[in-house]
Amino acid sequence: MSGKKRKNTTEAAEKSAAEYYELKTDAVERLVNTDNAPEVTEAEIRKYTSKKKLRIPAWLKIVFVKFWFAGAVCYFFLWGLGMYLQGIELMVTLAIGLGVVTDLLTNRFLRRFEPVEHAYDKWMMVTSGKFWSVFVNVLYAGVLLYCVFRTYYVINLLMGVDPNVSHTEEEAMLGVEPILFGLFYLGFDLLLIFVKNTLIKIFRDAEKKVGGTGK
Repeated sequence: MSGKKRKNTTEAAEKSAAEYYELKTDAVERLVNTDNAPEVTEAEIRKYTSKKKLRIPAWLKIVFVKFWFAGAVCYFFLWGLGMYLQGIELMVTLAIGLGVVTDLLTNRFLRRFEPVEHAYDKWMMVTSGKFWSVFVNVLYAGVLLYCVFRTYYVINLLMGVDPNVSHTEEEAMLGVEPILFGLFYLGFDLLLIFVKNTLIKIFRDAEKKVGGTGK
């Protein structure tokens, strides 16, 4: 009897192993031969493969990068060349520096770290990577510079100080320095980009409505 039991046990084990192997083989074949598997984005892969750690929100990193580069240009161009250039020459030089840095450093830095392609377009005024984008960014930097310096002018007037005349130490005007300049520049940049994104959304919604009524 014991020999018969061992034989039955062995046969049952072999049958179970065969069924398990067949089940695994069938599952692998179905995975290999499937044509309708959902695509997995790079962002989703990063979500599950990256180690758990303190995460800084993307928007905070983006605004810091924009602020830092604007402040750095103010430090090296405005403070560095302020002794040699004055008036319109200094403003043109500063606009060129800001535009070139935005095109070659800031925007490319954001492109390097965006989770998927064009994910950070909504944070840029000029999203094209063509050679002519640097000229548009220089013009855009000139607009932002005008807004920033007009803000300084208005603030000084509200403080009772006329920037067009000399003042004593007791009547010192609000001067231009990298941190406040970077914050003003960032603020106007985000404001104009918000306006651009809003207008784009309005036009796209209008096109969808027109397309829907035309069908």
